[in-house]
Amino acid sequence: MRVTAVIPARYASTRFPGKLMKPLSGKTVIRTTYENVRDAGLFDDTFVVTDSKIIFDEIAQHGGKALMSAKEHETGSDRIAEAVENIDCDVVINIQGDEPFINQKDLKQLITIFEKDRNREIDLATLYRKLTDWQQIEDPNCVKVVKNKDDFALYFSRSVIPFPREKNFPAKYYGHIGVYAFRKEALLKFAQLPMRQNEKAEKLENLRYLEYGMKIKLIETDFAGIGIDTPQDLERTEKLIKQSK
Repeated sequence: MRVTAVIPARYASTRFPGKLMKPLSGKTVIRTTYENVRDAGLFDDTFVVTDSKIIFDEIAQHGGKALMSAKEHETGSDRIAEAVENIDCDVVINIQGDEPFINQKDLKQLITIFEKDRNREIDLATLYRKLTDWQQIEDPNCVKVVKNKDDFALYFSRSVIPFPREKNFPAKYYGHIGVYAFRKEALLKFAQLPMRQNEKAEKLENLRYLEYGMKIKLIETDFAGIGIDTPQDLERTEKLIKQSK
């Protein structure tokens, strides 16, 4: 089974323009992420896929592999599908360009899920973690997921799910973490399917998979990750890198 890691990398960012090209411990953010993923030893190949020549050149000039998006895309899955269409692989792992710290344990679990899936029942796999902070649970920027007894996703939402109508019942809440592993054919199928009602309403691409009957396996993690969305996040990440040396 061939596994390829793909790192989507857009130059534009509403909250922190050009964040992927900001310096981080002597390198840019995107180069740090790329090299951490490439050097993890988990993947047969690693690519950055971008709409920016600046990012493309940053990776290529330092010996990395980068692909330019030929089209504008509404979702990350569409962008990755275009990138891997002609790449020889069975499973594609999507890793965010603004999260330089990778969790090898979780990535190994995502790969193992497909190695064990002899009947090819799983279309994609992703991560979730338990939520206990009610402020996070109510935050529409924190995507929640509900699952069945076999740890397959039933629904993703920005709303509070399940809704706590019974106040005395200790409902469990789970937050989605946007690291995905796709079976390549499921990813290519996704890119051919029109957006439907739930995805349009919630602005969550994973709902397209569910609306067309594809199966999403969930893996629990306690690793929240560190995303760089603001200059303050960048400063915090810099400090963590220095402390780890």
